[in-house]
Amino acid sequence: MPCAICASVNQEEFSFEMMVHRNDLKNLDSPSVLVHQKAVVCLDCGFSQFTIPKSEVALLASDPPDNGRLTMAAAG
Repeated sequence: MPCAICASVNQEEFSFEMMVHRNDLKNLDSPSVLVHQKAVVCLDCGFSQFTIPKSEVALLASDPPDNGRLTMAAAG
């Protein structure tokens, strides 16, 4: 499938790990969640696509922020 940003087919799958946490000082006590996953990365523009497994999403949802939304995007 071509890149959603630049339509390149020059993409590769990589394994990665990341800590997911909420922004904002009032959420400093919210737990971070370590995610081990694979991402498809466009080697031309850097756009990355990944899905966080339901078990990790449930951990993030268990302590919702007071008035914000958790969003993620990765583009180079």
